[in-house]
Amino acid sequence: MPRIAPIPWEDIPPASRAWMEQGLASGGFTDPVPLQIMAYADHETPPDDGDRHPNFPKHLLPGKLLELLRIRSAQLGGCEPCQASRKVEGATEELVACMVDPALMGKLSARERLALEYLELMATNHFAIDDAVYRRLAEHFTTAEIVELGLTTSHMIGTHRFMHTLNIYGDTDPAIAYDPAQVGRTWAEVHQAAAPA
Repeated sequence: MPRIAPIPWEDIPPASRAWMEQGLASGGFTDPVPLQIMAYADHETPPDDGDRHPNFPKHLLPGKLLELLRIRSAQLGGCEPCQASRKVEGATEELVACMVDPALMGKLSARERLALEYLELMATNHFAIDDAVYRRLAEHFTTAEIVELGLTTSHMIGTHRFMHTLNIYGDTDPAIAYDPAQVGRTWAEVHQAAAPA
């Protein structure tokens, strides 16, 4: 059984269930269980607590926590622009320093420390995320928040690693030059347009 119990099929909202059934029927999904777990994070509206993150306005997780996760992911992935930017007031330089110096971690809340530990494991050794990690998360987060934490951190980690590979602040010519014909177009579209008639 998965570490997070899947939502029973009959308890998934009809619209989500219909979307899942279409994917299963088409072969787009081979197993409904991951979808039944991700469905925990389905929600119509974000909390009205005033702590929303501009990059993640509909998330259940609060803005300050998401910002700390975003910055730490950028540090781990080597994304310089993202390390330097600050998108919410609560992410002070003092708190950012806590993320790279474990001796300062006491300045973070238990939820913040645990979420950052989870992100670090996702980025460096996801095989170490076991039952005990999920049980500890459940002491501080709802199941919906845990699913959202997993989906969000995995997205952040991949994005920051991609940004690092782009060498944003490099001082050499681009490996790929700007070509307006390639904006928003597929290989086939570009090369059909270039082929002689």
